[in-house]
Amino acid sequence: MTAKITYFKPEQIQGISLPEKFTFPFYYEPHPLTELAAKDLQDYLENEFIGNHNFGLDESREGLIIGKMFGVLVVQDKQGKLGFLSAFSGKLAGSNEHEKFVPPVFDMLKENSFFLQQEEILNEMNRKIEILEKNPEFLRLKLDLEKYAQESTEEISSFKNGMKENKANRKKIREAMDSSVSEAELIKESNLDQFKFRMLKESWKQVLDEFQLKITSFESQIEKLKKERRAKSSALQNQLFEQYSFLNQSGKTKSLGAIFAETVFEKPPAGAGECATPKLLQYAFLHNLKPLAFAEFWWGASPKSEIRKHGNFYPACSGKCRPILRHMLEGMEIDENPLLKNLAKDKQIEIIYEDDAFLIVNKPAELLSVPGIEIQDSVYTRLQEILNPIEPLIIHRLDMSTSGILVVAKTKQAHKNIQHQFLKRTVVKRYTALLDGTLENEEGEIQLPLRGDITDRPRQMVCFEKGKKAITQWKKIETKNGKTKVHFWPLTGRTHQLRMHSAHELGLNASIVGDDLYGNPAERLYLHAAYLEFKHPTTHEIVKFEVKEKF
Repeated sequence: MTAKITYFKPEQIQGISLPEKFTFPFYYEPHPLTELAAKDLQDYLENEFIGNHNFGLDESREGLIIGKMFGVLVVQDKQGKLGFLSAFSGKLAGSNEHEKFVPPVFDMLKENSFFLQQEEILNEMNRKIEILEKNPEFLRLKLDLEKYAQESTEEISSFKNGMKENKANRKKIREAMDSSVSEAELIKESNLDQFKFRMLKESWKQVLDEFQLKITSFESQIEKLKKERRAKSSALQNQLFEQYSFLNQSGKTKSLGAIFAETVFEKPPAGAGECATPKLLQYAFLHNLKPLAFAEFWWGASPKSEIRKHGNFYPACSGKCRPILRHMLEGMEIDENPLLKNLAKDKQIEIIYEDDAFLIVNKPAELLSVPGIEIQDSVYTRLQEILNPIEPLIIHRLDMSTSGILVVAKTKQAHKNIQHQFLKRTVVKRYTALLDGTLENEEGEIQLPLRGDITDRPRQMVCFEKGKKAITQWKKIETKNGKTKVHFWPLTGRTHQLRMHSAHELGLNASIVGDDLYGNPAERLYLHAAYLEFKHPTTHEIVKFEVKEKF
């Protein structure tokens, strides 16, 4: 056990107070002890780690680049000595076992494990399916069926056209009252055409059915194997869910399957239980170590879809870890969730324009646009009091952390009219942001499609397959002290669009200052909705509003 714990030297921690409560996992500032632990681990990764893993930090190195999330857990042993444990999420260099790092909750890669044995059976089934799917006779049959089906369609179509011509000729004979051709002969000719047509279709059906019968024989074998594979895979998955059994400080265990059965997911998402923090807590509880504080950081190149900056701290992921940590941290004193604090309690909203149709509000940072689940205070609730008995009708929203202009309707007609302008994208919106970095270009346009990360809400992801179109125009205003002020014109209105387009490496690769999701926390998010232009819902004249940023 001692090989997995790194003890602090007394001089390292002199003057540092112990945390009063354990870290709230999903929004935190690293405790000084976890910062020391993280620095130690980062030095190890940079100078001593010998695993064959390409983090993408050495441009000369070839091979697949995979950045990793690492975690540190500050603990206290029975003698009261302070140290920390280290872990990585998933696997590292294709293995679960590495010096300095705690083991997984369950090692599915252990030699002769049931997982590897069942995986080999599944792999053999995959090989059989692949052999059948690539069987030359099967492929030839499918090509022949396609070819003959096309020929049959063309021949039957051609014959039908001939029948139409024959029918038209018979009609002309009847209309001409030609006595040389009897009605009986015309009917006989029509019946012969119908007979030949039926025989032609039956002949082609017989040919195509023979091909389909042979193809179906192959497909039935393939489907049978796939059905067996699905059943075995599902059984293996359920067996794995039971093997992942998580402890808490009371010694109570709960399987991964049981944990997620109580959630909307019902089944654990891929990778659940493999994250760093559950591994760390599991090891601590197993070895009677008292968990004091934790932190996770990203090491390596950012993935293409998400935004992860090398060396930055991040909270535990919501979708995979929240249900597990709810069990593992049961009974422990946890820091208060900062997201439940109303940081805008003492901030005032400013109404900068009002008439009979709508009003314009300058929203302060950290105030919600509409009531949340935990915090009711919002632009909406404050306007309810101010406008009483008029009901404020919210047309659009700003993120809680974003300050600036909001337009709110006072009548249903105005709401419908202005909302229609937003939907038609005829409203001109301009934001001002301060970016944590410098930009080479003076202006440009960013097109990166976005979608929500279902396993880590409210984070967004860049996704070129299923993402929604997101377009932002930008222009540099000034650069000072390594930071850049820009104007943004969002041509679409996706969630976190400006934050993602700023921080992503395919965008500006410079996060907005104070962006605690995609960059680094600060006293506020330096993003401000500065300008709004649209048609007045009553006069139909263009109205323009501007509130300069206070940064």
